[in-house]
Amino acid sequence: MLTTEIFKQVHDITHDEPAVDLNAGEFERVVRSRRSVRVFTDEKIPEEVMRKCLELALLAPNSSNLQPWEFYWVRDVKIKTELARLCLGQPAATTAQELVVCVARLDTWKRNCKLMVEMLESSNIPVPEPVMVYYKKVVPLAYGQGPFYLLGPIKKLIGSLVALTRPLPRGPVSKPDMRVWAHKSTALACENLMLSLRAFGFDSCPIEGLDPRRIQILLNLPRAAEVCMVISAGKRAPNGIYGRQLRFDNSLFVFEV
Repeated sequence: MLTTEIFKQVHDITHDEPAVDLNAGEFERVVRSRRSVRVFTDEKIPEEVMRKCLELALLAPNSSNLQPWEFYWVRDVKIKTELARLCLGQPAATTAQELVVCVARLDTWKRNCKLMVEMLESSNIPVPEPVMVYYKKVVPLAYGQGPFYLLGPIKKLIGSLVALTRPLPRGPVSKPDMRVWAHKSTALACENLMLSLRAFGFDSCPIEGLDPRRIQILLNLPRAAEVCMVISAGKRAPNGIYGRQLRFDNSLFVFEV
């Protein structure tokens, strides 16, 4: 009951932030011109552009603002060369001017929840009580799995019983659930990064043909940090795109109910 009531109270809170007028046509150009580029030129990406694009990546929507992601911009030449090898030596990695390892974190939600509480408590703007309750009580209840994820089955059982009478979030209640949760938010930020690069006149390729375990070792990542993808970036070479963009009919994917 606590979770349902707090969700309702939080969603009833209003914040007046007028929408910014934008150029829809320019945004469409960015989206339509974003392609998975497999070969890049030797042209460098200015450091300030990369930093700005990474900053914009972090503005992606994410679950409960717990930001379960990390981005490793690989600048060391030796590490970058090895990373390209671990991306199976594909041209999208070996010709890239920049490589960013996008990591989903299953374990930083507790730290980030604490940071949210500290930020809200130190804010000069009054924070509605339901928001504080949400981060102090609901988030630990929702995302906490206990030692060795032993709490998950208990949460699943109780949730299943409660859900017989009313709508209720069904997870996360296991390590696979936490993996899906973290990777979803990380993937949203990856898209922000790729669209930002395109908006600045550069291109990218999301690389999933890689050895995640060896990359984890290369970057000395903890076990709860999982490689979501590697994004390569640079200036598109004339032979950088292997073919025209192919999409199936919209009717296969878009439904009105």
